[in-house]
Amino acid sequence: MELTRNEEKIAEFEKRARKLVAQMTLEEKAFQMVNHAPAIERLGIKAYDWWNEALHGVARAGLATVFPQAVSLAATFDEDFIEEVADAISTEGRAKFNVQQKFDDTDIYKGLTFWSPNINIFRDPRWGRGHETFGEDPYLTSRLGVRFVEGLQGHDENYMKAAACAKHFAVHSGPEDLRHEFDAKASRQDMYETYLPAFKACVQEAKVEAVMGAYNRTNGEPCCGSKTLLTDILRKEWGFKGHVVSDCWAIKDFHGGHGVTAGPLESVALAVNNGCDINCGNLFVYVKEAVEKGMISEERVNEALVHLFTARMKLGLFDEKGKTPYDAIPYTAVDSGKMQELNLRAAEKCIVLLKNEGGLLPLDKSKIKTIGVIGPNANNRKALVGNYEGTASRYITISEGIQDYVGEEVRVLVSEGCHLYQDKISNLSEGNDRDSEIKAICEASDVVVMCLGLDAGLEGEEGDEGNQYASGDKPNLNLPGRQQEILEIAYACGKPVILVLLSGSALAVNWADEHIPAIIQGWYPGAQGGKAIARVLFGEKNPEGRMPVTFYRTTEELPEFTDYSMKGRTYRYMTREALYPFGYGLSYTNFTYTNAQVSADVIGTEGIIVKATVTNSGDKEGTETVQTYVKADRSGTPNAQLKGIKKVFLKPGESKEVSVKLPLSAFALYDENAVNKVEPGKYLVSIGGCQPESRSEKLMGQKTAVLSVAAKEQIIL
Repeated sequence: MELTRNEEKIAEFEKRARKLVAQMTLEEKAFQMVNHAPAIERLGIKAYDWWNEALHGVARAGLATVFPQAVSLAATFDEDFIEEVADAISTEGRAKFNVQQKFDDTDIYKGLTFWSPNINIFRDPRWGRGHETFGEDPYLTSRLGVRFVEGLQGHDENYMKAAACAKHFAVHSGPEDLRHEFDAKASRQDMYETYLPAFKACVQEAKVEAVMGAYNRTNGEPCCGSKTLLTDILRKEWGFKGHVVSDCWAIKDFHGGHGVTAGPLESVALAVNNGCDINCGNLFVYVKEAVEKGMISEERVNEALVHLFTARMKLGLFDEKGKTPYDAIPYTAVDSGKMQELNLRAAEKCIVLLKNEGGLLPLDKSKIKTIGVIGPNANNRKALVGNYEGTASRYITISEGIQDYVGEEVRVLVSEGCHLYQDKISNLSEGNDRDSEIKAICEASDVVVMCLGLDAGLEGEEGDEGNQYASGDKPNLNLPGRQQEILEIAYACGKPVILVLLSGSALAVNWADEHIPAIIQGWYPGAQGGKAIARVLFGEKNPEGRMPVTFYRTTEELPEFTDYSMKGRTYRYMTREALYPFGYGLSYTNFTYTNAQVSADVIGTEGIIVKATVTNSGDKEGTETVQTYVKADRSGTPNAQLKGIKKVFLKPGESKEVSVKLPLSAFALYDENAVNKVEPGKYLVSIGGCQPESRSEKLMGQKTAVLSVAAKEQIIL
């Protein structure tokens, strides 16, 4: 078989890497297998730190465009746009790297190996790190994950722009405080149906350069030393060619937390022998001793190093300056006007309109004299950015965004309202210390914007500074502290109230859904977030975001946090009615669907094509998110699952035919033995602006077109 230009170049890099590794001593080899790899001057190898982050912008290394958090970007349901954002991130990454190299700065967070994206499935809304993910759905996560990787790595046939890393392989999604000792038990069916698809897509479609293991065990094996995950599935089943990195200090958990090894030497041997190539941490310095004691073969060490040096060569790090097309990217590309414009567009696209009773929104600036902006997230920068963030040159909070937007024409009265999670703002107060101010502002205002929710100090990774709850996980889905109380105070004042939620996860705002006329989910919308929210509030931008996660009504309806079975979890398996369903989101205009049809009544090996005509039947231009779902019409199967997405922009009165290709795999389900097959029988295919279920249709005010197709025989994929 003839090799492509890219394959030829990779083969050349591998040959160069093998030659380089052959010249190293065993001690040198060992030290190259930790994230802060030292220089080997005699071989012309510069020091390199593999640890860098780019979850939603280049992180932890100074100035960068701080895009909306990952779950926010997922709400765009727009894979083309996700690649555009990732490409911008890698442009800034290269710009920063070029000057860092110029000034011999090889510190942590200064490389081109970005440990992003996080493509774990957000299976439980209590998980603190869920806002790092693309949500709860394997299909959406796969599509966005692939395009994010492609945006970071670029499409040059000779060099990678940056190296992406799919993490955390494979089922990590909390609890955070147990992750160093926890065994996540998942059936083969759930593994292949839910936890593995996004990783497989990133490996096989996007050719992701790196995969990071998780802290926890999966079915008894520590993930960073799992033969099942790293050797049998990743390398053999999927054909992964890149390198595997441990999560940070995860190798010491083998003996210190999981108790599967007796000490550092055994832990290192278990990890290296089962496919881990590089250690974020320092335990792999034991590799030399482990080889000398016959616990690891030097051939395996050489293999790991070839993976690592091939990656560095694919980035152009061993070629003279100017050889890659990215060496000329100037530092001024960082935080440029073009980047800021893209960031604003990202923030606007991710906002979800959850409720708009009586058409309260958009607001008409000419009819408002005074607007009240109240709540702990009104002026909270931390609620803009989430975690794993860079440093923006300017942050625009909600109160600032509204003030900037209305200018001198409208008076804006601002109050913190209450502390984000404590019962008072001033420690010396008797409590409820802004209630009178809230009432005064509401009394003086024509409309009130309540800015509530969470920030990354309440939900995040274990060990993140400021996590107030259980190591970053949420104890429940309630608004923290006194937020519900001040919302009710504002409502009781009788003025129109708009609720803006900033959070990276589900909140059970049941009372608000019943009483507050307009509700917006703003997620963690990035440094331009306040400007974007203001533009949506006043109708300059029509909201188009969709829910990448389910908003549940109670914590009590959820299975145990430590239960990794998918039964009862996410829109695909839940049996109760959601507060706000996955895929849901309103617009300031209306979209209608007609002429829904399928290309065939019987599913063939090529799959089928679903078509419908989408019309903007309202009076404002807007973007519709056309969603296609498939349901196997037999007992014991998941609810209708998302299998296709198309974004379509329409002016008032405009119509377009939308066509969605559903491959044969869209109709296949895994059985308990992880065999993926299409069973004979009836399948329901829907096309519309939401899920084909009653709560979604009620909230959207429209029925979803559901069509029937059939499979005549069993087909094993």
